[in-house]
Amino acid sequence: MIDPSFKISPPGLVSPVTLPSAAPTQGGGTGAFGEIFAEAVGRVEDFRVNAEQTVERFLSGEQEEIHSVAMATQRAELAFELFLQVKNKAVQAYQEVMRMQL
Repeated sequence: MIDPSFKISPPGLVSPVTLPSAAPTQGGGTGAFGEIFAEAVGRVEDFRVNAEQTVERFLSGEQEEIHSVAMATQRAELAFELFLQVKNKAVQAYQEVMRMQL
């Protein structure tokens, strides 16, 4: 069983993620997986928006350095790639479970 205090923190990409408790949610909600998925999508979107704003500030002539623009766009790209790979692994795991015979 996974310890609820387990934290995931890729260096420099995102702040630590605390896994919610495995207690069922009320109202037929999506549960812990849905919450983690929604949070991950939100963080990837935050990186994208930050990169877009950085590029806009640079192009408008505000005091934005080119290296900070490059770093922001790379962070957004890496966050998206990481999210995509984790999603692919989750889909593969689901397909593997569905292939199991009872």
